[in-house]
Amino acid sequence: MRLDVLTIFPEYLAPLNVSLVGKACARGVLDVRVSDLREWTYDRHNTVDDTPYGGGPGMVMKPDPWGEALDTVLADGYEAGAHTPALVVPTPSGRPFTQELAVELSERPWLIFAPARYEGIDRRVMDEYATRMPVYEVSIGDYVLAGGEAPVLVITEAVARLLPGVLGNAESHRDDSFAPGAMADLLEGPVYTKPPVWRGRAIPSMLTSGHHGKIARWRRDEALARTAEMRPDLIERCDPAGFDKKDRETLSILGWAPEPGGRFWRRPSVVEE
Repeated sequence: MRLDVLTIFPEYLAPLNVSLVGKACARGVLDVRVSDLREWTYDRHNTVDDTPYGGGPGMVMKPDPWGEALDTVLADGYEAGAHTPALVVPTPSGRPFTQELAVELSERPWLIFAPARYEGIDRRVMDEYATRMPVYEVSIGDYVLAGGEAPVLVITEAVARLLPGVLGNAESHRDDSFAPGAMADLLEGPVYTKPPVWRGRAIPSMLTSGHHGKIARWRRDEALARTAEMRPDLIERCDPAGFDKKDRETLSILGWAPEPGGRFWRRPSVVEE
């Protein structure tokens, strides 16, 4: 996969050279290229922003530098043999970034990131390039950051770990929280490693029982309990067909009950005041 990033703060993307993503680059699984957007400015101050039409606070990133930068990156990529690009624009007003979207992006051979600053990028840039490639406007959460570089790091790591040859164990990501089909989209339960006792705290005896079926059931119950506590909305959205008899018993103990349509809801007695 080729990954281009256009930014006014190239140094912010230094973490792409380390850890999982850095190793993927070293192995040739990822080809990451970070470019300074100011290289496509021609005034003495390397200006990339201007006041918004219609008034209002803040500044808006100008279309000219973005257009020239994107044209150059596209031409360079095509010349190098890259194909089927997609533009990813981190923005608080975008589509929520989910594991499902990470999987979708991981299947594309070439991603171009356009992290904005200030009040965002002139809308005409996205409209123009939407005629040439898919444009993903993506939000990593319901909050506002100073710029889009942090979301680039988040999205890149989520996508990179799904690429073949990146994780040491190719099956590692299949049981992740939010992985499609993983435990009916439940959160992962707690995990443990050696030593068996740490500061007087022992690991659950079930994990040393050697009974794989019972261990799997324990992990499932723990996932249900954690999801019920931390993300009850996920249980409410779950397809009830994904719950077996033991799941239903566990949910009942946790204070959940099926509604006529089959989906589960928390009984009022356990809903926090």
